[in-house]
Amino acid sequence: MTPWHSANIGDSISSIDTPALILDLDAFERNIELMASTLNKKGIRLRAHAKSHKCPEIAKIQIAKGAIGICCQKVSEAAVFVEAGIKDVLVTNQIISPTKVKRLFELARSARMGILVDHPQQVAALLAEARLTGLEIDVYVEVNVGSNRCGVSPDKDAVTLARLVAESAPLRFAGLHCYHGSAQHLRLPAERKTAIQVASKLAKEVRDALVAEGITCPRITGAGTGTFLNECDSGIFDEVQAGSYIFMDRDYSENQLETSDLHFEHALFIQTTVMSYPEPHRAVLDAGLKAFSVDSGMPAVWKRPDLKLTKASDEHGVLAVSDPSRIALGDRLTLIPGHCDPTVNLYDALVCIRNKHVEAIWPISARGALL
Repeated sequence: MTPWHSANIGDSISSIDTPALILDLDAFERNIELMASTLNKKGIRLRAHAKSHKCPEIAKIQIAKGAIGICCQKVSEAAVFVEAGIKDVLVTNQIISPTKVKRLFELARSARMGILVDHPQQVAALLAEARLTGLEIDVYVEVNVGSNRCGVSPDKDAVTLARLVAESAPLRFAGLHCYHGSAQHLRLPAERKTAIQVASKLAKEVRDALVAEGITCPRITGAGTGTFLNECDSGIFDEVQAGSYIFMDRDYSENQLETSDLHFEHALFIQTTVMSYPEPHRAVLDAGLKAFSVDSGMPAVWKRPDLKLTKASDEHGVLAVSDPSRIALGDRLTLIPGHCDPTVNLYDALVCIRNKHVEAIWPISARGALL
């Protein structure tokens, strides 16, 4: 923790110390409302993905606007949200270590918990703890529908694993998890549509095979910000796990949209200062790799096409300057993160702005929750 904070409630945006992670509340709230109203009309549940924000305040707003709960990636991350009062949490990941299994069931004393499996050994570990504690949790079989990351193959292996879960009370077979992560950033609408058509077909085949075996499949969950409309329209998915829609990063903005697609606004920014200007066409910012992630490329400079981030080191971002007359030492600039999730994980708090003033400061309480 730093010895002081970048801002206080009531400060003007121009007095925020930099680098700072900024949330435009008006854009954020419009994004929340757009997703909620769209899914409500379609009759599809939103299980908002909290790995994007790691912030209980945001999770509470999403649930107040209709989300049935949240999902996250780590048991330690889930613990932060359960402690904050969130009552329905799905960990969209597999666990195998005894410590994590025990912690998951401890959380199930306070909230409805869910977990994914793609191997019988994971089921055995969960079942042993369930019988020891007498607690129930939701167990989803993750099916590989195209991401080629985790997930059982969409054939008889998926049916066999689902049957094992269904016969392993007090575990509850909750359905199928069918998330096509790599489809989220396919740039062309036709590419994304085709990828989800394939994923939906595979999900349907597994569901139909389960039904043929007398196994009820309560739910098919998945989808993300880049493709959720495709999953909604598939007739197969009944729950989506979008997360980045609340912020929208530079990488997502490079997806081409059809006229029927939803337009979410950039709401998450990094405020930074020109700390050095050694030559006319090169300036240096006080934000570098410890202030933004570069796994999806460099941040963009908001509304400044004359400036381009070309290099980053630990504490410095190097700008290429095409028009030296438009920038000076001490200028404040606003960056759009390349990838919101790992960028958020670098900060202790979101500085929430409305009408050019700090309205709130929300702790990023699950920052660093890696276990």
